[in-house]
Amino acid sequence: MSIRFRSPAQRAYTWRVGLAMGVYLVSLPAAVQFVGKGHVPHDSPLAWLLALIPGIAVSGVFWAYGKMLLEESDEYQRMLHVRQSLIATGFTLAIVTIYGFLENFGLVGHIDAFYVAVLWFIGLGVGGLVNRLTLGTTGWDCR
Repeated sequence: MSIRFRSPAQRAYTWRVGLAMGVYLVSLPAAVQFVGKGHVPHDSPLAWLLALIPGIAVSGVFWAYGKMLLEESDEYQRMLHVRQSLIATGFTLAIVTIYGFLENFGLVGHIDAFYVAVLWFIGLGVGGLVNRLTLGTTGWDCR
């Protein structure tokens, strides 16, 4: 059984995200092993490169999502995905803003900034759920 996505744009998105996540899954353990455990000096260009690659890979997912929005030829599908990403962005900004104030006043501990991306991905799920509940489809439904 194969999954058929609604559009070629979604199919291309899936491949791009798969590639970005493949790079992430290879580069993160390498960065942890070599930079995180001190096997590469922190002041070396190699340490910087190894530390940057996982973040660049995750950024590739954001690029893939934007590219999918540009390539999507069906206006309704595009609207669903734009709506989903706006909900994800609002969700993320609200949480990190509130948390930032709580942290600023010493009420909660510090959280590493890369978790903002995790929140945005969770927000995409929230946006998909909102689309499903209000419009009857997520935009990612398979045929």
